Amino acid sequence: MEVEGEEKEKWFHQVSTVEEWCGSSVTKLSQTATITARPSLRIKRCDSRFNEIRRRILGAFVPEGFPSSVTPDYVPFQLWDSLQGLSTYIRTMLSTQALLSAIGVGEKSATVIGATFQWFLRDLTGMLGGVLFTFYQGSNLDSNAKMWRLVADLMNDLGMLMDLLSPLFPSAFVFIVCLGSLSRSFTGVASGATRAALTQHFALQSNAADISAKEGSQETVATMIGMALGMLLARVTMGHPVVVWLSFLSLTIFHVYANYKAVRCLSLTTLNTQRSSILLQHFVETGQVLSPKQISQVEHILPLWTTPWSLKTGSFLHRRVRLGVRVSSLDHLEM
Repeated sequence: MEVEGEEKEKWFHQVSTVEEWCGSSVTKLSQTATITARPSLRIKRCDSRFNEIRRRILGAFVPEGFPSSVTPDYVPFQLWDSLQGLSTYIRTMLSTQALLSAIGVGEKSATVIGATFQWFLRDLTGMLGGVLFTFYQGSNLDSNAKMWRLVADLMNDLGMLMDLLSPLFPSAFVFIVCLGSLSRSFTGVASGATRAALTQHFALQSNAADISAKEGSQETVATMIGMALGMLLARVTMGHPVVVWLSFLSLTIFHVYANYKAVRCLSLTTLNTQRSSILLQHFVETGQVLSPKQISQVEHILPLWTTPWSLKTGSFLHRRVRLGVRVSSLDHLEM
């Protein structure tokens, strides 16, 4: 034990300085602390207390190793996604207030069993709609993540609109709220599935779980701010239906714009039918290979039913080529 202690002391005096560095890459390192052993043991912090607190707070909202651990389109997408989420939560307070008013909250004539039954039908319709949507479109969500991400939020806008309309048509209340619940069920399935695909795209260092967790923290903050602003807006606009509708429509327009900008800034590196056609057609015509960013600037992210027929037919080299299709699903004209 004495020999080991002597060796340790000898090594300790030889290594007189130990430096601590922090950073996400070799080119972005910064010295945070220095430990010196001569003439006495001293610890010198190179980073200010403010920067240390800022770094810890930032670590709760961005992935470890940011920004080198994520793709370049992560920051603009999360910025626009947070803004659209903020507008969603503000509008949720307005639509929920209208829905509760239509159910009869605060009225003496309303019964508990009646309100419960109406809420049950609303939720049941949404559950069945989610199952049917998954059955018909579940396998298509990965390959068209950008399109379905945009569609999901548009369907959410439609669901909120139905909730806001429900007090205006008491005789058709159940039908309207069920239609809104059905619309939001599509949103839940499509948004969750496309979020998983986009998280895999952002992850450069096998850190999909970390990115997903930090995205949850960002959404939590946006939710709290949106709910607070929504409650304030609902309080101010109470009893003024025109102001409620103007506020709702204005926020909806901003929500659609923010979603479009968020999806448009994505540069996915995987190939689907449309991106493959764009890539091959440009290569046949010019002999050059487009980058993922160049392809993302020309691909159509709106649903096919909103795209003009000329764009549908002109953007694909072979309309009848289907990869991975089951033989049993083909008819005699396609074989």
